[in-house]
Amino acid sequence: MKSFPSLFLIFLWCFSNQIHALQGPKSASETHFHTVQLSSLLPASACTDPPTTKGLNKRESTLKVFHRHGPCFRQGKDDSAATVPSLSEIFSDDQSRVDSIHARLAPKSNTNKVDLPAKSGQTLRSANYVVSIGLGTPARSLSLIFDTGSDLTWTQCEPCIRSCYQQQDPIFNPSTSRTYSNISCTSPKCSQLASATGHKPDCLSGSTCIYLMQYGDSSFSAGYFSSDKLTLSPTDVIPNFLFGCGQYNEGLFGSTSGIIGLGRGPLSLISQTPPKYGKYFSYCLPSVSSLTGHLSLGKSAPLKNVRFTRFASSQRGASYYFIDIIAISVGGRQLPISQSVFKIAGTIIDSGTVITRLPPGAYSVLSSTFKQAMSRYYPSAPAFSILDTCFDVSNSRAVTVPKVAFTFGGNVVVDLAPQGILIVAKPSVVCLAFAANNAATDVGIFGNTQQKTLEVVYDVAGGNLGFGPAGCR
Repeated sequence: MKSFPSLFLIFLWCFSNQIHALQGPKSASETHFHTVQLSSLLPASACTDPPTTKGLNKRESTLKVFHRHGPCFRQGKDDSAATVPSLSEIFSDDQSRVDSIHARLAPKSNTNKVDLPAKSGQTLRSANYVVSIGLGTPARSLSLIFDTGSDLTWTQCEPCIRSCYQQQDPIFNPSTSRTYSNISCTSPKCSQLASATGHKPDCLSGSTCIYLMQYGDSSFSAGYFSSDKLTLSPTDVIPNFLFGCGQYNEGLFGSTSGIIGLGRGPLSLISQTPPKYGKYFSYCLPSVSSLTGHLSLGKSAPLKNVRFTRFASSQRGASYYFIDIIAISVGGRQLPISQSVFKIAGTIIDSGTVITRLPPGAYSVLSSTFKQAMSRYYPSAPAFSILDTCFDVSNSRAVTVPKVAFTFGGNVVVDLAPQGILIVAKPSVVCLAFAANNAATDVGIFGNTQQKTLEVVYDVAGGNLGFGPAGCR
């Protein structure tokens, strides 16, 4: 009879381990771990518009943000021709964008040469968050990808002299707008296209300024450099907004109407509206593609719990926002990575790159430490596309994951949401949502997966970048 308690304890221990396999280890409740349901890492089949964030409607101009491959973008529209790419295809597009950024920012041996490589172009490819704006008088609704790595805003225009790809919204017809006009080749505005697009402007019959936007995957848009009224809300109207009116457009732009540029160059939306918005904007990207986020322009209400780091100085890529990474922590412990590893090429924050790219020396330490923490509970799984740190969670309904935090300049610590740490590659496989650059001299990129649910604040005039927790869900 004396052996009964021991046998009973063994039974309880075995039963407890089985429960842990289904629900995640109890240690997940510790300070330095998340426990999340696997279902929370996946989008729902229908769009959910979360309640307006407290204070959000007090900002000068706020637009809803949709994922262009999610149900919120397709909601209420004819999506019979829309195709949702696979995760492997998204990652392939993401690598094309990263290659394009690296080509644009790579040091040039001839410092006097200003022309860009023919195929590097600007970057779009995987930029995948969309806002709806109005253009013209009367205003026509257009769904544009917003991109912090681009300057020139453009949309497809009738009569599509050469070709237009299929988009969900009716193509903008400038002949129906009372406020539309072309920009002359002799205008100083025309000369600004060179820095915004990487191509010198052309002229049509010696009068109309012609733009060309070429992307890293050989997609492109070309047409008239134009001016018209931009409507962001009934009370936020920008007259004489400069944009590209595309007459020849081909490539992988999905069913969107074009792009709205939020970069640092003189033709971006931010640079065209300093009297109104003070070169200040913020956004929050939702945790999954079945939820909506927001993009806010201007500063009219204080944002709580936002901490600011300085933008890093850089002479490369005038469109990009450079930042300083100081350290990375996993499970509450700072990784043994020298700051010099991050300083070799620098880092940009980009709304269009999906997966954060780190220097090889930093990624290898992050990967090995993360594997060690996860191996207590989950076996390794084969690599998936660009992600090589993967785990088999086939026996789990919930997953335990160590917290990951970035420290930026000024000792600004940013904790990533679980959706910014893991990606569900397959129904039974999750992967660390980071990848390594090919070389230490490739610029690092803080991508949009890691930005999910954060309020990301760009005080461009002040030279600061802010991060706030729980900006959206």
